[in-house]
Amino acid sequence: SWLLRRQREMSREQYPFLASTRARAQVGESSSRADALPSTPMRWIRSPAWDFVWILNALWLAPLVLLLAQGHDDVRASPVDVLFFALAVPLWFGHRVSSAWLAYATPAYRHVLATQRLRFVVAPLAIAAACFALLLAPESLLPMPLTERVVWLAVVDYLLVSYHFAAQHFGLLSLYRARAGRASDATARRLDRWFALVVGGGFVVVAEALAGSIVFQDRWIDPLLGSDGADALARTLHDGGIVLVVILTVLMLRVELRSQRPSLPRMAYVVGVSAMVLFAFLARAPFLFIVLWSVQHWSAAMGLTSLAASGGQQEPGTRWQRLLAPINRRGWAVLLVLAVVSVLLLPVLEVEAVTDEYVYADRIFGDVAWWLRSSPLVPVLLALGFATGFIHYQLDRAAF
Repeated sequence: SWLLRRQREMSREQYPFLASTRARAQVGESSSRADALPSTPMRWIRSPAWDFVWILNALWLAPLVLLLAQGHDDVRASPVDVLFFALAVPLWFGHRVSSAWLAYATPAYRHVLATQRLRFVVAPLAIAAACFALLLAPESLLPMPLTERVVWLAVVDYLLVSYHFAAQHFGLLSLYRARAGRASDATARRLDRWFALVVGGGFVVVAEALAGSIVFQDRWIDPLLGSDGADALARTLHDGGIVLVVILTVLMLRVELRSQRPSLPRMAYVVGVSAMVLFAFLARAPFLFIVLWSVQHWSAAMGLTSLAASGGQQEPGTRWQRLLAPINRRGWAVLLVLAVVSVLLLPVLEVEAVTDEYVYADRIFGDVAWWLRSSPLVPVLLALGFATGFIHYQLDRAAF
């Protein structure tokens, strides 16, 4: 009994995301207890309906996007754009601050904020300072035009966000593996990691490069490919990528089916990831893939944040945390606050995130959004956008 209590205490100290009894019941028990059980009563993160809305939505979004795009030559002028607008506005930048909400606005992280200041305090401040210094430093100190600095920061951001998406896929596969009672299965863990990195990361980069949709691709991707034999190489990468994604997916499903505790949600998640990647190779417009890939990532982050925040014990803390306690007790309230924050941040952070061709802030804020994109504040807004993005990548790894 004492050992079990001590194990729980250590788990709470090291992994606040799994801190409370309710959160452990929803997200997954510790690996030793999970392996000791002959079976797991519930293999979903919360419930089938919740999982299909927030985590497994690629399975129903993919056919929906195809249906909405049918009969439209320009998918940007189709109902797909309306769907993406309706989902991006509340989810896009709300998901960017979701891990920060867990770390700084929920009492479960008070201990790690005090003991792991490098991860939760020093690193975010250093990232912000570096971004503002790189973009606001005069050319007398940093002899590089602002446009060049933006280009190479955008290249770094693309590489980091590609890994960031793959890491989330690995984390969700791990959650489903834990719910199936196989948290410490080293072989399954390695397979999850490689599937997430290769299919959910590497093949996405290949598909986007073939579609020409990578940011500033002409500056760094196209010179690497060269002109000699580029068409033949593109065909080989395209056809080979599709075949390999299908083969790796079948192998993952076969291993899952042959395991002692096969998990339907894990298999559904594998199929969902593969379906999105195949969209990247096969969709007639890159925008269709972007809708699927982005919405699934954003919604998973928002859903898990609401689940973890409302599942934690709302212990008395600082005055700020006591004020936020009524919100954190209710998952829907956390989602609502993050959605409102997302709307408010849209005209500010969209300056860095997209070009004028794809902005959504104008539809809500009108001339205010246009003025921000053309004002003297643009370098500051670019620095803010890159800083919040890089901090989000780092805090996601630390918080989850």
